[in-house]
Amino acid sequence: MDPTHFVHINTGSPEPIYRQLIEQVKRRVAAGQLKAGDEIPSVRELAQALAVHPMTISKAYSLLETEGVLERRRGLSMVVAAQHRRAQSTADRVELLRPTLEKAAAEARQLELPKTQALQLFKSILEEAP
Repeated sequence: MDPTHFVHINTGSPEPIYRQLIEQVKRRVAAGQLKAGDEIPSVRELAQALAVHPMTISKAYSLLETEGVLERRRGLSMVVAAQHRRAQSTADRVELLRPTLEKAAAEARQLELPKTQALQLFKSILEEAP
């Protein structure tokens, strides 16, 4: 797997880099983009690609292993854990998105944006090419 396209880190975000990494890997597994047995970039490869300290990557990988998302193989690269053979249900993926949308809704209310304008913005963002 190409480490430069594995995850995208926002260095200006208040969310710590290791948390961004964890959430993105969990979302990719939930969507079925990463499946059981898929190898992930090594700590060194990903740290170099993202220009972050290797301990940051190691911390994220260890937490993902603790949560059962990744499996460590002695002497080999880590892989997506065996129980993640296919994408999670739509309902489960919606629940993963919910906290982000709740935060966005709270910010829209604080900015006193009309609902229609906030929804139109969300729709246009969804339609943008990744």
